[in-house]
Amino acid sequence: MFIDRVKLFLRGGDGGHGAVAFRREKYVPRGGPAGGDGGDGGSVFLEGDAQLTTLLHLYRAPHHRAESGENGKGANQHGRKGQDVILRVPLGTVVRDAETGELLGEILRPGQRICVARGGRGGRGNAHFKTPTNRAPRYAEPGQPGQERVIWLDLKLLADVGLVGQPNAGKSTLLAALSAARPKIADYPFTTLSPVLGVVPYRDFRSFVMADIPGLIEGAHQGRGLGLDFLRHIERTRVLLFLIPATSPDPEAEYRMLLRELEAYNPELLDRPRLVAISKMDLVERAPEGVPRDVPVCLISAVTGQGLDELKNRIWALLQEADQRSVSMQAE
Repeated sequence: MFIDRVKLFLRGGDGGHGAVAFRREKYVPRGGPAGGDGGDGGSVFLEGDAQLTTLLHLYRAPHHRAESGENGKGANQHGRKGQDVILRVPLGTVVRDAETGELLGEILRPGQRICVARGGRGGRGNAHFKTPTNRAPRYAEPGQPGQERVIWLDLKLLADVGLVGQPNAGKSTLLAALSAARPKIADYPFTTLSPVLGVVPYRDFRSFVMADIPGLIEGAHQGRGLGLDFLRHIERTRVLLFLIPATSPDPEAEYRMLLRELEAYNPELLDRPRLVAISKMDLVERAPEGVPRDVPVCLISAVTGQGLDELKNRIWALLQEADQRSVSMQAE
């Protein structure tokens, strides 16, 4: 089950109370205040985990609370700090405050952490409040309550190449032919109900990650079909591969429709390197007419293997181009 949006209810641990105590030992008259500090409450953290690809584990357990700190004790003994709660999430997870909509951060690297509910500070014991005029204070600070917060987690899968096309364009078949992924393949629309990732091996032990996105139809950016739920996954891809079947009555019009849907959802997507693959060439005798002219085009068949090596070469070249562009932008 693929879950890419989850609402979590979180609370940091409360801080422990400071202690009111006095030193009472033999041969130590007037020992003075000796109340220890309370321990800080634990915090709730999100941590990136490259092995996860869904938020299903958090969908089933949306409530989390960190441990509270222990109260301070006599003889200047401080209370123990509360234990933190660490929630592991897939790379590409966007974190927002559910009440304000504020962006709290994005998890993009393995091991990266974001604190989403901070624990309360422990109170100071009465030993802190001794003064020349008040040598036996009988009060201490209470611990502060932990932070309560409701957040939304939105997963945007990280992939090098995103497959874009209408339902039954052959995206799942292509991903299965190029990688070890086994997406569902059938002869009816919307076979792919959730994004699927596959690692495509390339020469010299190199590889890239390809994402099969559920099919887009006209009006997807307005909620038609399944596109609205999964268009956000395309935002994380570096190269867009448009798949248009050779049996399409008008490949150019189909390509322009897909471009309009991407532009309506996020105009920045049109700045990504892209190419077009005319799929299902095994079903026609010759290349279709009216293919797009302003973008590289490959003629392929995932069934027979026609054009797949050329397709991988062109994808790799575009990925290198995207890397160089990213480096030059950072240098500026």
